[in-house]
Amino acid sequence: MSITVKYFARLREQLGRSEEQLPATAGDSVGAIWKAATGTEQLPDSILVAVNLSYAKADTPVQDGDEVGFFPPVTGG
Repeated sequence: MSITVKYFARLREQLGRSEEQLPATAGDSVGAIWKAATGTEQLPDSILVAVNLSYAKADTPVQDGDEVGFFPPVTGG
């Protein structure tokens, strides 16, 4: 099972990559993908997540072939 993970804006710069393929197992959630991608235990509340272009939460399950996008907070005026 493989998940495509995309990082945007500041996250892309911090992690040094814009996209990667990560293995996943049945029952994995967005939070588990975040941990595998970053080594950080918990997905910060300020990070927005999309699974297959729909907003998601840390407990949203992922499936083989899904695309998960992580977006840092956006500011502007």
